[in-house]
Amino acid sequence: MPVYMVDRDLPGITLEQLGAAQQAAIATSQSFTEAGTPVRYIRSAFVPGEAHCMCFFEAASPDLVKGVNDEAQIPYTRVVEALDLTP
Repeated sequence: MPVYMVDRDLPGITLEQLGAAQQAAIATSQSFTEAGTPVRYIRSAFVPGEAHCMCFFEAASPDLVKGVNDEAQIPYTRVVEALDLTP
């Protein structure tokens, strides 16, 4: 299944808010999956000096990933296919 990167610019976000957003992404992905539309949250990386976050999801299409983030009410600037190079 393809992997998609969700780019986020989150100026002013606190670590507590960032953690809550991550939990919302995880829970909403699980909810989609339980409803028969598989979406898997993989992980996130945050660049504090730029308030930039990149989150990785596995799903059949970018629209499913957008749907998860829209439902979780987490802002994003783009969703693009990416290669997960984790060893």
